[in-house]
Amino acid sequence: MRVRTTLVGATALLATAALAAPAVAAAGPAGGHGHTGTREAVEAAVEAGVPGVTATAVDGHGRWSTTAGTGDLSTGAPRSTADRYRVGSITKTFVATVLLQLEAEGRLSLDDKVDTWLPGLVRGHGHDGRRITVRQLLNHTSGIYNYTADDDFGRTYFLKDGFFRHRYDTLTPRDLVAIAMRHAPDFAPGTSWNYSNTNYVVAGMVIEKVTGRPYATEIRRRVLDPLRLRATSVPGTRVTVPRPSSRAYSKLAETATGPTYDVTTLNPSLASSAGEMISNSADLDRFYSALLRGKLLPPRQLKEMKTTVKIEGVPNAGYGLGLMDRTLTCGVHVWGHDGGIHGSASSAVTTADGRHSLALNFNGDWAGDMEAVIEKEFC
Repeated sequence: MRVRTTLVGATALLATAALAAPAVAAAGPAGGHGHTGTREAVEAAVEAGVPGVTATAVDGHGRWSTTAGTGDLSTGAPRSTADRYRVGSITKTFVATVLLQLEAEGRLSLDDKVDTWLPGLVRGHGHDGRRITVRQLLNHTSGIYNYTADDDFGRTYFLKDGFFRHRYDTLTPRDLVAIAMRHAPDFAPGTSWNYSNTNYVVAGMVIEKVTGRPYATEIRRRVLDPLRLRATSVPGTRVTVPRPSSRAYSKLAETATGPTYDVTTLNPSLASSAGEMISNSADLDRFYSALLRGKLLPPRQLKEMKTTVKIEGVPNAGYGLGLMDRTLTCGVHVWGHDGGIHGSASSAVTTADGRHSLALNFNGDWAGDMEAVIEKEFC
């Protein structure tokens, strides 16, 4: 189901994302130097059906921002360059960064087995946490079943009738892992690759076990506060998005046709440490630039993070430890992550030297082409 995987990251990670409405562009302080194609691609996304887009780029000429389309379909209010939005699986890079910091401090090893920290958690229908390493969680080679692919979960949280009954449910990380354990693994650990949100739910639990504090606390202490990412938060069970923000829209269906629903408020515990975070484009640019410049990890850990495995079916991309490398059509490599959750599709990427970054968000989850925006910005 395309909607289900997009909502907590996989389709947005590997392909295009999507949406619908009118277009209004706004130049940022850099005066739009060299960003004409980017603006055109943003406007094209709106013309293709995305309600609204916000994007911010940072390069040697400074910061540049643009918006297009609508932030609120009921009032016609435009999107803002300062909009906060749910970032979905971009959360994974923050989680991986914290685990690599803990490795650098000697508090765990990437080669530790999951059972070393969470005995008995990953067990059932062929799953065995005694055979899966922390590294395999982070690069999606564990084989652990993706809980968001479970049919009952999809009907309950991603389709219209279930969503409106259950949008405010609180789910614990153990609840989410238990859903995955009802299924057989996708493959034996280390033998293949498959994107699984369950990996990062378990990774968040490892952080808590190692530190004695919630993963959200560690992200704030280790990343958000040092980088002064004031627009970024880990909401837990908070159902609203802080202002300034736009509304978020979804079809809540397996197709891109039919009515459009406002899905802005929801309990993000359904995504947990696989995709619950909120940020804005400026903060995401700052985060990925700092990460690739080595401001968050020592050289050895950053090298580990950038050691990729092949993503089957995607020839120009590799997946590291919570970080994706893709080669654009012009040969430029960008590092980052995509993310999707109800009504929100996002991407944040930067060059290897951290000097040129782009973050963008569509406030809808059923159409649009984020790759086209990225291509125009860097090529």
